[in-house]
Amino acid sequence: MTYFEGFLVPVPESRREEYRKHAADAAPLFHEFGGKAVDARPDEKVVFSWFEYPDKAARDAANEKMTNDPRMKEMGASMPFDGKRMIFGGFEAIVEEGSSKGGYTDGFVVPVPERKKDAYRELASKMAKVFRQHGANRIVEAIADDISHGQVTDFYRAVKAEDGETVVFSFIEWPDKQTRDDAWAKIMNDESMKPEGEMPFSGQRMFWGGFDPIVDSEPARQRETA
Repeated sequence: MTYFEGFLVPVPESRREEYRKHAADAAPLFHEFGGKAVDARPDEKVVFSWFEYPDKAARDAANEKMTNDPRMKEMGASMPFDGKRMIFGGFEAIVEEGSSKGGYTDGFVVPVPERKKDAYRELASKMAKVFRQHGANRIVEAIADDISHGQVTDFYRAVKAEDGETVVFSFIEWPDKQTRDDAWAKIMNDESMKPEGEMPFSGQRMFWGGFDPIVDSEPARQRETA
């Protein structure tokens, strides 16, 4: 299964284009090193992003190279966001359906009891097929593997994780927002999709949202290797 490094970043509205350029400039480095590439204030937007690696070893090797690369240090000297409130961590994929990219993304962060990981995986796998039937290009569910407790915030605090809980980072890529809106309307009105019994996660503490893409490094990578 793929290994994901997930990020949630608070970005000032006034620096949105600066952030987009920063992310675009950094993307080639992540490709070079083996990957793909909050507490927001009123004047900030949240960026939901991830890097993809073949496995954790590739992620670790890439992070070590980036840490020692002078280009990354130069970029880090002037960040268009508050790094202290950025949350990030490594996640191991437990469900992957589809492969093509999308023009709109639903992002989710979910607290899951450790004892219910298998039940969550079973439910997530079932729902992935439903999303695909309703037009989704790709669904990924990835469970925490390497996330730490930060000084200001982190994935655990973001979902108010309780003792014995882990965190799932997941996303759905759709062709566009209209397809996504239509799909959710149908799913929510489908009586057969109503939950039965206890859910294997806390719906009250999970959070989610819809996101427009601003940087996708894969098309650039494909042009480079064509």
